[in-house]
Amino acid sequence: MLSLEYLKSNIDNLMGNLLKNSTGVILAGGENTRMPVLKAFIKVKGEPIIERNLTLIQQLFKKNLIITNEPEKYSYLEVPLLGDIYDIRGPMTGIFTALINSPTPWIFISACDMPFINNNLISYMHSQKNGFDAVIPLRKTGTEPLFAFYSKKLLSSMEKAVLSDRRGLKDFLKNKKVKYISTGEVKRFDPGARSFINLNTPEDTDHYLKRKIQ
Repeated sequence: MLSLEYLKSNIDNLMGNLLKNSTGVILAGGENTRMPVLKAFIKVKGEPIIERNLTLIQQLFKKNLIITNEPEKYSYLEVPLLGDIYDIRGPMTGIFTALINSPTPWIFISACDMPFINNNLISYMHSQKNGFDAVIPLRKTGTEPLFAFYSKKLLSSMEKAVLSDRRGLKDFLKNKKVKYISTGEVKRFDPGARSFINLNTPEDTDHYLKRKIQ
């Protein structure tokens, strides 16, 4: 088994070349019905999640996008903002919108309510994408399709799924060429799998941002 030190050193050495054919994307949609404030602007160590995550993905990817149907809230960030191509709600519509507009053959997706995304894990996932159409990490409860890489090769089938109201990402990925990143691999780079934490409710915010050390 490769050592953690070996994997990290190789990611550091190759990062400049590895990430050039991918675009970093933040999905800033969702209903936000269980939160009294917009989730993207919840502060982590005094900084809104959207700004924190944008800074990180700008360090990894030359091209970056935010998918949102409320561009007025994010225009100050000075990155391209795109609304959903189809008026059909759900993360798959946002991913499809990012794919069809991406200047690169791959995109990396993260949600705007994930406060602890890990750049080493993202870089490792990127290094595993050759020969696949998506790279999806596994977690104890299943998969994490909103912290993942997607290829433009999925455009046609994804559009059909969106338009036929089959918008469940986990079902969509069945029978696709997916590289699943094992929980053991995740643990090497993100020991607590904190990249997969998302803040859906005030209770989540209290648990992860107030009771625990950030």
